[in-house]
Amino acid sequence: MSSPTTQTPPKDFDAFLMRIGQINYAWTNTESTLIHLMAGLIPTDTSTATIIHLTLNTTRARLDLVDRLAKRQNCPLPADAIHRILTISKRMKKLSGLRNRLNHCLYAFDQDGGPVRAIQMRIADRKNSLAYGAETVLDEAELAEIDLALRDIQTLNEDIWSVVCDYDMPQ
Repeated sequence: MSSPTTQTPPKDFDAFLMRIGQINYAWTNTESTLIHLMAGLIPTDTSTATIIHLTLNTTRARLDLVDRLAKRQNCPLPADAIHRILTISKRMKKLSGLRNRLNHCLYAFDQDGGPVRAIQMRIADRKNSLAYGAETVLDEAELAEIDLALRDIQTLNEDIWSVVCDYDMPQ
C-alpha cells in the first residue's frame, strides 16, 4: 500500500483563494445588512432584528423572511420601497448560488500541472440515480465570473444601504 503524497497547489491557485476570501467577506458584510431591512419591515429595533437574523441560520431563510415581510398586506413601507427590497432579495438569491458553489466544494489539483478544479460536495437525486462530484475548472473565465460577482455583491451592499437610508430604517 502506498502512502498519500503531499501535493503543492499551483501558484495561480492563490489568486482563486484570495478571490474566494474576498467573496466571503463581502457576502457576510452584505448579508448582515439584512438586519436593517428586517428592522424596517417588522418594524423593530436593530437589536431585535439581529436576534431574528442570527436565529435564522441560512441566507435563504433570511431572504425568505425579508420577502414575506415585504409582501405582507400590512407592510409599513411604501410600494416603491417594497419593490426595491424584493429586487435586492432576488439578486442576492441569484448570487448566493456562486458563493455556495465556491464554499461547499473541494479543490483539486495534480502535480502534473493539470487545471485546478472545484468539485461540488452536493448530491443531486435523479429519477433513477444519484449525481455528485460535478467539477468546474478554475480558469480565467471562472476568475472573471468571481470578480463580476464580487462587484455585484458590493453593489448590493450599496443598494441595501440606500433603501435603509431612503426610508429611514433603523441603523
